[in-house]
Amino acid sequence: MPSPLPPVTDESVLLVQLSDSHLFAETDGRLLGMDTRDSLQRVVARVLEEQPRIDLVLATGDLSQDGSVESYRRFGELIEAIPAPSRWLPGNHDEVPVMRDVCAGSDQLDSVTDFSHWRVVLLDSTIAGAVPGHFPAEQLELLEQALASAGERHVLVTFHHHPVPIGCAWMDPIGVRNAERLFNVLERYPQVRALLWGHVHQEFDEQFQGMRLLASPSTCVQFAPGSEDFRVSTEAPGYRWLRLNADGSLETGVSRVTGIAFEVDYSVKGY
Repeated sequence: MPSPLPPVTDESVLLVQLSDSHLFAETDGRLLGMDTRDSLQRVVARVLEEQPRIDLVLATGDLSQDGSVESYRRFGELIEAIPAPSRWLPGNHDEVPVMRDVCAGSDQLDSVTDFSHWRVVLLDSTIAGAVPGHFPAEQLELLEQALASAGERHVLVTFHHHPVPIGCAWMDPIGVRNAERLFNVLERYPQVRALLWGHVHQEFDEQFQGMRLLASPSTCVQFAPGSEDFRVSTEAPGYRWLRLNADGSLETGVSRVTGIAFEVDYSVKGY
């Protein structure tokens, strides 16, 4: 069943997306040389500085690097500073059974969340033990049911892997492998206004079949846009905000922290 949230105070909804935090069991764990706990903490602080009222936090996968209980608990503790409910979905580094255990008794893994004028649908695009993405039949059925029952609500659909090429030769093969099946469902529901994902550690914003396609920075290391081979960008960690308006329009932007300097450690493979 959809998770209804209390009515917001005006006609728009403000979402904050945090993605690809890659936390470790160790408090000082580093990804490619960056302290991922510290970078997430800085991003959360920036969110609190810039967003006076947040209706929902979307954590779009790779919350953890090692799939440990400690990493998920730490993620939850760090984002508790944001006075808003959160929804989590898995990425290719996450361990879904561990996430479920940590989130047991909460609504953090609910697939559908309703606001007055919008429905937010969260999908699992992961393949256990693999890097690329795929939507199994049950996830496509979940999507179909969520769209068919949305009524007059506009819809935002979010997941981890990219469903379209983003222009990185090394990364394009590790997106959603059956994206055509996703779009076959979506094309029957014109109320879908946007797709939102993580995984690519960089900004992406295009239009496709009447939908806004959005990808966002990581809260830790960024990947260089347009790169042929694996390459880390010098851009800072960040987050995306999305304002969902009652008429179905969407405003969005990316904000990045300042003051983080680190030396890339390319000896770490598999990010």
